[in-house]
Amino acid sequence: MKKQEFDRANVFGLGNPNEAFAKYFIGNSYLNPLAKIEDANLFLANVTFEPSCRNNWHIHKSSKGGGQLLICTAGSGWYQEEGKEAVSLKPGMVITIPANVKHWHGAKKDSWFSHIAVEVPGENTSNEWCEPVSDEEYDKLGE
Repeated sequence: MKKQEFDRANVFGLGNPNEAFAKYFIGNSYLNPLAKIEDANLFLANVTFEPSCRNNWHIHKSSKGGGQLLICTAGSGWYQEEGKEAVSLKPGMVITIPANVKHWHGAKKDSWFSHIAVEVPGENTSNEWCEPVSDEEYDKLGE
């Protein structure tokens, strides 16, 4: 999906460069917070990835509850859990990521991609950033 077409579809907006977490991404991502954590008691934001951008493998840790929800809103992307095949993402899909599961997500090579990220409340929650998704791993995914 080209940028102009993506901008029309990305109803939650691009937001600002995701500089605070840039070291955990290959390529450029953007963050548009949709709710204040103090108002909603959870983190809710639209995350946009330029083509080929993806985050590192990571784990949303929690002793009870926790995890993450991804609500795909525009473009095409990938989601993969460690030890499983990658899942092709498109608008309207919802991915439920249990706590303590190593995974990554991002855009396809030829498309911008956007999802709403929801951090599921839990006890003793933290986020562990792991190694990058290598070009070799990513290039095997196709279209």
